[in-house]
Amino acid sequence: MSATSDSGRLKAGAIGRREVLFQSITAMAPGAAIAASIPAGAGFAGGALTLAVIVALIGSLLTAYSISELASRIPSAGSFATYASQALHPIVGFFVGWGYVFVYALVPALLFLQLGFTIAGTFNSEFGYPSSLWWPWSLVGIALVGALALLGITTSAKTGTILGSIEIVIFLAAGILFVVHAGSHNTLSVFTTKYTPKGFHGLSGVFAGSVYSLLAFAGFEAAAPLAEEAKDPKRTIRFAILGSTLAIGLIYVFTTYAASVAYGPARFSSFAGAGAASWVGLSRDFYGLFWILIFLAIINSTIGNANAGTSVSTRMAFALGRIGVFPGVLGKVHAKTKVPQFAVYSQIIVSAAATLLLGLAFGPENGFALDGTLITIVVVAVYILMNLSSMVYFARSISEDRFNFFSHGIVPLLAIAFLFPALLAGAGIAAFSFISPLTAPASYAGPIVAVWLILGVIVFLRLRSASPGAVNRISEVFLEEIVDESGAPS
Repeated sequence: MSATSDSGRLKAGAIGRREVLFQSITAMAPGAAIAASIPAGAGFAGGALTLAVIVALIGSLLTAYSISELASRIPSAGSFATYASQALHPIVGFFVGWGYVFVYALVPALLFLQLGFTIAGTFNSEFGYPSSLWWPWSLVGIALVGALALLGITTSAKTGTILGSIEIVIFLAAGILFVVHAGSHNTLSVFTTKYTPKGFHGLSGVFAGSVYSLLAFAGFEAAAPLAEEAKDPKRTIRFAILGSTLAIGLIYVFTTYAASVAYGPARFSSFAGAGAASWVGLSRDFYGLFWILIFLAIINSTIGNANAGTSVSTRMAFALGRIGVFPGVLGKVHAKTKVPQFAVYSQIIVSAAATLLLGLAFGPENGFALDGTLITIVVVAVYILMNLSSMVYFARSISEDRFNFFSHGIVPLLAIAFLFPALLAGAGIAAFSFISPLTAPASYAGPIVAVWLILGVIVFLRLRSASPGAVNRISEVFLEEIVDESGAPS
C-alpha cells in the first residue's frame, strides 16, 4: 500500500447506517463492560446496581443527545475538535482534538492489554500456561486490528458489526439463562434501594454505582469521526449515537438484572469482574462449559473495541493532519482504498509501544488501570465540553437552528451534572464519600494528562507562529466539499 493521494478525501458513502451504528456499539465494548466495568459499581449499589445502570443510561442519553445535535449540523472527521471550534473557539477546538487523539490512540493499547492478560490468565488456570506470556496475545491482536484498518473502512466496519453482534447475542443468551435459573427469585425490588449496602444506603449507593456504570457507556460517540465516510451522514451519525446508547443501555439494564437475581441481590455487593462471583464464575457454576462462550465473548469484545478505537484515532489524526495541525503526512490517503494509511501505521506503532511499555513496566493489569484512568479523565472532560458546545452553538445560531430552552439548555446542564462526579471519580479526586484516591500507577494519570496538555500549549504556540491559519481551519466542515445531503459524491 504505497500509492498515496494528497486529495485529503476519505471514501465518501463507503458505509451505511448498520456499520456506523456498530462503530459506536463496539467502541462501547458491551461484553467487556457487562463482565467487568459495570460490576465495579456493585460495591456501592449492591443489589440496586440495576437501578444505578438506569441512572447512568439517562445521563448518557442526555450527553448523546447534545452530541448528536452537533453531529447532525457539523458532520466532519474532525468531530469533537470541529464542534468545539465552531461553537466555542478554535483554540478550544485545538485542545479538544489534541486530547481526544491522545486518548483514542491509547484505547487500542487498553484493549490489547486486556486481551493479553485475559487469555494468559485463563489459560494459566485451565492448562498451566505461563501467565507472564501475555504479550504474544497482545501482539496478535495488534496485527489483526492493524490489518483490518489497512483493508479499508468497509471491511473494518463490517467486521465490527459481526464482532459486536456476536458478543451481544452471547451475553443476552447468558442473561436469559440466568433469569431462568433464578426462577422464583426474580424480583422487581432490584429496581429500588432495598438492597444497597450499609455503607452506601439508599440513593447515595445508587448514584455512586451510576458513576462507575456511566463509564461503561463511553464510546457511544465513536461514530462521529466516520461522518465523511458514511451514507447520508447527518442523519446516520445522529442515529448511531442515540441508537447505540439506548440499545446497549437497555442490554446493560437487562444483563445487570439477570446477574443480580441469579447471584442474589442481598449479597450482590460482592459481585466482581473475575472469580467465582462473576459472569464467568456464575456461568461455570450454573451451566458448566457455557463459561467458555462468555470467555470468548469477552475476547471478541476487546478486538471489536480496539478496531473501533483505531477507526476513531486514525480519522481524527487524518482530519488534523489534513489542515496542518498535525504532520501533513497523516492527512494523506491511499489512492485506491482511501485509507489514511500513515495515520494507521502511526496507530499500529503507538499501540505496540504503549501496550508493551505499560504492560512490561507495571504489569498488564496495572498498565490497564493506568491507561483506563487516562482515557476516563480526558473523555469525560470532552463530554462536558461537548455539552457546553451544544448550548453555545445553538444560542449563537442565526440560521434555522434556533436555540431550544429544553434541548439546548436543560439537557446539556443535566448531562454535565451527571458527568462531573464521573470526572472526579475517574481522576480519583475524593470530593464524595464513594470516590477513593487512586493508587500507583493509576495515580500517574493526572500528571501524564497535564504533561500532554503542556506539550499541546507548546505545539499550539509554535503552530500559531509558523502557520496561524491552521488552528482556525479546525472549524471547517470538509464534508460539504465532498458529499451532498444524500451522501453521494459531488
